[in-house]
Amino acid sequence: MIDQTGVQRPTLEAVAHRAGVSRSTVSRVINGQPRVRAEVVERVREVVTELGYVPNRIARSLVTRCNNAVAVVITEPQNRLFADPFFALQLHGIRRELVEQGSQPVLLFIEEPDDYARVGEFLGGGHVDGALLFSLRADDPLPAMTDRLGLPAVFGGRPVAGPADQSRGYLYVDADNRGGAREAVRHLVGLGRRCIGTVTGPLNQAAAVDRLEGYRDVLPDAALELVVEGDFTQEGGADAMRRLLDGCPGLDAVFVASDLMAAGALRVLRQRGRRVPEDVAVVGFDDLPTIAPTTDPPLTTVHQDVEGMGRLMARLLLTRSVGGDSETAPGDGLASSMVKPTHLVSRGSA
Repeated sequence: MIDQTGVQRPTLEAVAHRAGVSRSTVSRVINGQPRVRAEVVERVREVVTELGYVPNRIARSLVTRCNNAVAVVITEPQNRLFADPFFALQLHGIRRELVEQGSQPVLLFIEEPDDYARVGEFLGGGHVDGALLFSLRADDPLPAMTDRLGLPAVFGGRPVAGPADQSRGYLYVDADNRGGAREAVRHLVGLGRRCIGTVTGPLNQAAAVDRLEGYRDVLPDAALELVVEGDFTQEGGADAMRRLLDGCPGLDAVFVASDLMAAGALRVLRQRGRRVPEDVAVVGFDDLPTIAPTTDPPLTTVHQDVEGMGRLMARLLLTRSVGGDSETAPGDGLASSMVKPTHLVSRGSA
């Protein structure tokens, strides 16, 4: 076979001849299939390296029905994605895992209602082996869409169940949002703070709901004006902090449901002449390395392994549905949805 540069490329037959095995044996080794003796696997791999053999992915996909591509579907504007270090970390983890497993991510954005039809057509076109889905809102059509298409999917965060899918058992990877929020608010109570507010994320997303529930677990009798909804952006956090201060002049602590919003809240507190932590203690959520240690003062926050959860999402999808290495998949422990622990990181803001 000759490639586009005119150089003769080694063929599967050449590898089989050099290794002294059949063509089908070489194919099984390259595709990671079982029932090949270890010494044969080692010999074939040595010859593949020696000859510089590269599998023809088009031909391989016809046999394995594997595209070596995974859709990463994000229901956020593109500018939000690239401005939010949370997504950058999670995508980094996803990409690292996919590349290590011989696959590639394909980014798809849903910014407008019409985008669902476009994304659905792509997902149903046989271009990808599965989908990783982020930032779903209540009653989002994506879960039902992947079901209808028969496309394996893993969700970043627990999906919010709508009336039509209360019994669905979607696979997801999430952090212990409720437990982390409880720890954050208990920390503020332990500091002797008595008027503790919270800035939530959008309450049509499960993470925001769970973090609010964690706050209410500790402060079930908190006044309604102590709870202000934000949008997981820095400007949204700043606006929510203004509303919180206007409604609660005696505020002496606040749990903010994301580091990005907390950065905006800290800016407003400085503008209002409130000292942190002397006048108002602040705790965030995420422990993003580009935000939490760099704010003034450094942010006390709830740590979640954002990059690690991205890797877990990709690994769970590949193991369960794309057909990763069949020799390692059964024992990897990835059999169901996963909720990862969180812990408080104490810094200067509280």
